[in-house]
Order: sequence, then C-alpha cells, then structure tokens
Amino acid sequence: MSETKECKMTVKETAAAEAGMADCCKAASSAGTADPCMAGESGAGTINIVLCGVGGQGTILASRLIASAAMKAGIPVKSAETIGMAQRGGSVFSHLRLGEGAGSPRIGLGQADVIIGFEPAETVRMLPYLKKGGAVIASSAPLMPVSAMIGASSYPLEDILAYLKENVPALTLVDSKKAAEDLGSSKCLNVVLLGAALRTGKLALKKEDVICALKETLPEKLHEMNLRALDYIS
Repeated sequence: MSETKECKMTVKETAAAEAGMADCCKAASSAGTADPCMAGESGAGTINIVLCGVGGQGTILASRLIASAAMKAGIPVKSAETIGMAQRGGSVFSHLRLGEGAGSPRIGLGQADVIIGFEPAETVRMLPYLKKGGAVIASSAPLMPVSAMIGASSYPLEDILAYLKENVPALTLVDSKKAAEDLGSSKCLNVVLLGAALRTGKLALKKEDVICALKETLPEKLHEMNLRALDYIS
C-alpha cells in the first residue's frame, strides 16, 4: 500500500469514528439522555474556533490570546482545552466559542467556523469538526513523532498537505519554517498563525484588541518580535 493510501485511509477512519460519535449523540438526544459528547448547539452569532497542535507549540497560549482579545471587545467566551500531554509532545487542542449563543464550551462535529492547526497531521485529524464553508489556517511544517524520526513509521507530509488542499476550499497554509527563519525564532509560530487567522476575517476580532492582549500576556522583551509575527505573511 502506498503512503498516499495509508494517509487517506487514516483520515477516512478518523472521520468515520467521529461520525459514529455524532450518531451516538443524536441517538442519546432522541432518547432524552445526556449528550455524551458534551457539545453545545451553535447559537446565532456564535463563532466556533478549534486550535490543535502538539505540546510545546504554543497552542494554548494562542487560545488564551484569542479569548483575552474577545473579552476586551465585550464578547462572551467559553473554552475547553486538553493539555495533559503538552509536555510529552502529545496532541493538544482547544475549543473556543465566542458570542452570546454558546451553550457548552465544547464544539460539536461540523460546527467549527475556523480551525487553526499548528501541525499538519493534527489539522487533518480535526477536520471532522469543520463546518461547510469553514476556514482552516495551518502550518505546513510537521512536528514528527519519535517513531517517524527513527524510521519506525512514516510521515507522508506531501500527502497530508495534498489532502488538506483537496478537501478545504478556504485553506491558508503558513510556511512556518520560513517564518521562523525570517523572524529569528520558532517560538512565535502561534502568533504568526493567529495573525493569518485574523486576516481571514473569520475570527471577527479587532487587531487592536489582539495586540492589547498580546502586550498584557507576554513579557515586554518579546513584544517587538511578536508584533512582527502578527503581521507576518509567508
């Protein structure tokens, strides 16, 4: 079996599993039982954002910058995040729901207006959450698992990026490797991606509020580099 087929089968299996979970939720709802997915309905005017990556990439910080910027604009925020594997290079994701219409902090399948992906494979894994017409902003540089680095498994990056291009019409790929070279650091990838997401208009946030949140959250010595990262276009 080719690497392309392996990649696409993994994606299909993930989507099938997620779809099965959605059917489980619908059945539970029809029976009058609690929703096992804990995902809220999408209220009018609610903006649903999923951020995903690998531990150490700044995914949670980006989530908190968005939440802080929203609160400065007077927009209610609900969030849910997984950070248990953050220090081990494991998967990390955050759900953000901005607006009055949010119920649960969890975003349901097919409800995300925006996915901000810090790692290509993790971005593909989260695609079942994207709504029709939703946008994906993703890093094109992989953070390979140890098994791939030592040759125990493959990481078909070209196939993963091709899959994103084929399946996401509103896709923005960020050359994070080039961004790190141009900005002099890889530690501001989160702000580079945040800036790219901001420019799509899908976050419905003002740049001034994001800058204010950034300055309040980060040490002053990092302000100049991160302000350049916010405006960076690869």
